[in-house]
Amino acid sequence: MTSAPDVSITPPTPSPVPDDRFPGWRVVAGCFFVLMVNAGLAFYGLAVYLNAFSNEKGWALGSISLGVTIFFVVGATAGLWVARLIAAYDVRLVIIAGAALAGAALAALGQVDTVWQLYLVYAVFAVGFAGSGLVPTTTVVTRWFHERRAVALSVASTGLSVGGIVLTPIAKRFIDERGLAATTPWLGLAFFVLIVPVAWFLVRPDPELDGWSPDGVRRVAGESRPVVAGMPYADAVRTRFYRAVTIGYLFALGAQVGGIQQLVKLVEDRTDPATARFAVTALAGTSVVARLVGGRAVQLVPMMRFTVVVGAVQCVALIGLAFVTSTPLIFASIVLFGMAIGNLLMMQPLLIAERFGVADYPRIYGRSQFVAIVGVAGGPLLLGWLYDVSGSYRLPYLAAAACCLIGASILSIGGPATAPAAPPAPERR
Repeated sequence: MTSAPDVSITPPTPSPVPDDRFPGWRVVAGCFFVLMVNAGLAFYGLAVYLNAFSNEKGWALGSISLGVTIFFVVGATAGLWVARLIAAYDVRLVIIAGAALAGAALAALGQVDTVWQLYLVYAVFAVGFAGSGLVPTTTVVTRWFHERRAVALSVASTGLSVGGIVLTPIAKRFIDERGLAATTPWLGLAFFVLIVPVAWFLVRPDPELDGWSPDGVRRVAGESRPVVAGMPYADAVRTRFYRAVTIGYLFALGAQVGGIQQLVKLVEDRTDPATARFAVTALAGTSVVARLVGGRAVQLVPMMRFTVVVGAVQCVALIGLAFVTSTPLIFASIVLFGMAIGNLLMMQPLLIAERFGVADYPRIYGRSQFVAIVGVAGGPLLLGWLYDVSGSYRLPYLAAAACCLIGASILSIGGPATAPAAPPAPERR
């Protein structure tokens, strides 16, 4: 049984846009900002919190990494629920509810005294993270843009990297100076206060509600709603393309997120805290440039081939981080890693939207992300356990590189992102 198209369920009609300027790019700007806060204080912030718990509490890295695993598993499960909510309700309400939950959990994070409390807070944090993260924001962008979807998604998802540049170093600086207990209440408040007004005033749920068609075409008064194109959910999840993207991303994102979450500690172990703080900025800064370039490149080259090349670049970067010890070579590897991060995360929703359309996009992407998050959840745990066993980051990052190579290989057999043409009708005799 397939779901009804998510855009056919009309939430309460918001106030009309007061002018004839296409609001789609304002929507992209709003999604950019929401993802900036979400990533800066959650996705990238997890590496800072992991390092702080290790330093302040003296807990084993494997135990803290299990908390990160719980975060991503719960977040992926919540993402399936979020996909259904945004098909039935105004997406802004979902984002605001997610921001409230994430902000409350982040405020409580610094007050935990035991590992089980950490796991509980991370589980709540993850639900809020999912509600204000990629599923709602990429769904909105794919509703507003069809022809220019690649560029719009690249701009919106650049907020992920900007969050790592702007907010994560600030969070680390205050935690280093004042400790977790004094800092996280302010971080939680910032998460909520920054997202809510932007989500409400800039993010618009659906172009049809404001009298627009996707890509900036004004609808004529009385014109019927266009049919939303796309492959039904039940058919999409049975294709080889869907399986290759989903399983390939399980390995590729597991390697990526495992590498990101351990990066601050790796650089701090090999250099000093100030250099480690700059490492996150360099990683995220490189990913900003790479994502903007990649959003244009995928309009010129086959999307799947581009994704496989990005996966190969990530493999090389992880191998470099396994072996290098000098600061210049560490940052050379970080730059390569940032290039991969900038595009790999963007390409998953773009591949799915390009191949399957927007009709059932939230459910198709939500399920693909749910499966891929198994790798995302396992990556930090695997690298943390290997670090505890081996006493260094060489073996963990080599394992991450191997996982990435497996993921890129699986992606390479998925076929093109362009939907296959329907077979010609048989000739009538």
